[in-house]
Amino acid sequence: MQAMILAAGFGTRLLPYTKICPKPLFPLLNEPLLLLTVRRLQAAGFDHIIVNCHYLREQIVSALIGIDGVVVQQEETVLGTGGGLRMALSLMREQPLLVTNGDIYHTVDYRELYHAHDPGRAAVTMAMHDHPRFNKVTVRGDQVIGFDGGNSSDLLAFTGLHVLEPEVLERIPLNLEYSIIDCYRELLEAGESIRALHVDGSFWTDMGTVEDYLSLHGRLLRKEIPRWKEFSMLPHAPFLVHDVALKGERVELLDWACVGRAQLEKDVTLRRCVVWDGVRVAEGTKCTDSLLVP
Repeated sequence: MQAMILAAGFGTRLLPYTKICPKPLFPLLNEPLLLLTVRRLQAAGFDHIIVNCHYLREQIVSALIGIDGVVVQQEETVLGTGGGLRMALSLMREQPLLVTNGDIYHTVDYRELYHAHDPGRAAVTMAMHDHPRFNKVTVRGDQVIGFDGGNSSDLLAFTGLHVLEPEVLERIPLNLEYSIIDCYRELLEAGESIRALHVDGSFWTDMGTVEDYLSLHGRLLRKEIPRWKEFSMLPHAPFLVHDVALKGERVELLDWACVGRAQLEKDVTLRRCVVWDGVRVAEGTKCTDSLLVP
C-alpha cells in the first residue's frame, strides 16, 4: 500500500513559531508529528510513503533521512495540494494512493479507509465528518455533490484524508500551483463519482493555531482523547517532562505541562504550557497557556 503526506505548507496561522520549525515537525508529546504519522502509516501496512516539502524543507529532509520506505519530494516553488500530488505522480505505484495532511491528529483507521476505496465505484474516496467549524462540502448519502456550500443539513467537513486513483492527477498541470479540491470539482463536472466515507466515530483535530496546539496537548495529557500507540513517551499524570530536562528548585507544574529537553531554573511555574527542546526558562518565570520555544 502507498500513501503521501502533504507537508509543504507555510503554517502562517502559527507564526512566529513556524519561522523556527515547519508545522509538520511541531513536537507532540515531545515527538515530531510527522514522524509519528509515518510510524502510524507503516504500522497500518503502508510500505511506500511519499512526503513532499517546500517551506524549511531542509529540516523535513533531515528528519526523514534513513527511514525505510519513505521518499521525500522537495519542491522549489509553492505547488499547493494538487500541484504537489501531480509532481509526485512519477513516484507512485500503479495502485490507489492514500493522502493525508501532515498537520492533523486523528484516529481514522488508515487501513480501513484504504480498503474502503473501490475504484469500480469512484475515482476518489474522501473521509468526511460533521465538524461545524469546517463543514463546507455538500454530501448526500455516500456521494460528494459539491465543494461550494449549500443547504447546511447537507454540509460535512473534509478530514484531509482521501484515497485516489493516481490517473486522476494527470488532469492537473505539471509544475503549477493547484488545489486538489479544484481537481475534484472538475471530476464532478465531468460526471465522475467521488465517494464520501463517513468517519464521525473517529477523533480529529488540526493544529491550525497555537490555541489548537495547546488544547491538543492538554487533552492528550489528561487522557481525554485516544493516544496513538506510536508515542514512545507517555506520562502517568498530566505532566510529561523529558528525562534529560533540567529542573531547578521549587519548579511547579500545574494543570498539565509538556517539557522537552529544556532547562527550568528555580522558582519557575508553568500552567498549561508546552516547552520545546533547547529552551531555558529563566528563574522566577510564571507562564500560563503558553508555547515556549528557543
